[in-house]
Amino acid sequence: MNTRLIATETLTAALARMLAAQIAPPAAILLDGPVGAGKTHFARAFIRARQGDAAEDVPSPTFTLVQTYDDPMGTQIWHADLYRLTDPSELTELGLDEAMEDAICLIEWPDRLDHVPPGAITIAIGADPDPDLRRIDMAFPGADRLAARATFVVAAGHGDARVLPLAGDASARRYFRLPGVGVLMDDPSGSVGPFLTMTDWLRGHGFGAPRVLAQDADQGFLLLEDLGDDLVARVLADRPDLGQQIHDRITDLLVDLHRQRVPTFVAPLDGAAMGDLAALFVDYYPGADLPDLATLIADLHDRLCGDLPPAISLRDFHAENLVWRGDAPLGLLDYQDAVAAHPAYDLVSALQDARRDVDPTTEQAQIARYLAATGLAEAPFRAAYALIGAQRALRILGVFARLAIRDGKPRYLAFMPRVWAHLQRDLAHPALAPLRAMLANVPAPDAALRERIARCRP
Repeated sequence: MNTRLIATETLTAALARMLAAQIAPPAAILLDGPVGAGKTHFARAFIRARQGDAAEDVPSPTFTLVQTYDDPMGTQIWHADLYRLTDPSELTELGLDEAMEDAICLIEWPDRLDHVPPGAITIAIGADPDPDLRRIDMAFPGADRLAARATFVVAAGHGDARVLPLAGDASARRYFRLPGVGVLMDDPSGSVGPFLTMTDWLRGHGFGAPRVLAQDADQGFLLLEDLGDDLVARVLADRPDLGQQIHDRITDLLVDLHRQRVPTFVAPLDGAAMGDLAALFVDYYPGADLPDLATLIADLHDRLCGDLPPAISLRDFHAENLVWRGDAPLGLLDYQDAVAAHPAYDLVSALQDARRDVDPTTEQAQIARYLAATGLAEAPFRAAYALIGAQRALRILGVFARLAIRDGKPRYLAFMPRVWAHLQRDLAHPALAPLRAMLANVPAPDAALRERIARCRP
């Protein structure tokens, strides 16, 4: 499907910067269009965005045919203008054919090529009746979203900002940093509305959610305050001496959060819902032929978790979604799926992290800290904690298997042994004896089983 953009010079450059933030070598970008269309303007914005503070002057390669550049990530960028090319065999002399095997190549006048490189993307820039505008046509996967992101950034008044990719998560969301401006969230899933609602609630109650600087909820775009790079996971790895202080702050945040009245706009995460979520384990994990798993978890939840009213739960509450800001409140990320759940839910999320090890001594100390601050009875809370931990572990194992099998993302399989260890520790609680018996014959995610999952395809 063709994506057409009617673009100013600013939007054209913003589009180039947005493409520069998401593309990886090897890549061939074919810039088609007549003389004066703006091909070099696009290429210049792309190259300078990749180079950042080390940006060089980017002249037109009309007479040299090829100019090469390096970016700070170690990528070589070739900018070729083939207008004066008389014979495709000259490409071999220029080295362009070889460069396309490992570099990013921006090629003007691509019709001079003897063949279109495999996987090349074409951006056709042409005239518009308005001489100040250009028509940009693109027909490659993701072109529509790329154009929409650039349009949003320009409309927000930041069309000149550099764009840098940020690590995403297991969802369809993507994040980009606009240095000195904020963080762009691109969420095509439709969860921007809940994110905005939850942001307002959190900020209104004094928690560290980011300010919203600009929004287009219908398109799924937000420009957010940049809370910085000091993710708690990173700080704990670099500064283990801060471990107790940080974990105390996390627990105290939850104590404060759970003192708030649960807002009416969040859905309940009750026993039935917990059971349904655990069914992912049955659907995707090899050897998990357990048709009654969801029912058992729902029954255990009703039995072990019904003594306390639900509390607000941010749900995906772990060290990679928290930002350390010194004396300022912990920064919060990725909370659009907030629910009303048993108070142990987020404590489990923080202390049984799929991505990083938490010392069991730290886990026990933080459970004790939470109980001391809330005055809750220890025995029933620990039983509920164990059940929620087991349910979360089963769901996460199912999610990681699904990511590998359905979505082609096998990197999450490496976390499975840690999650399995959490599951075994939780199952040791006497109240979970029926669940422990049901899972007794399910194989552990050893290297062979993870390899089996990685080879699966729908």
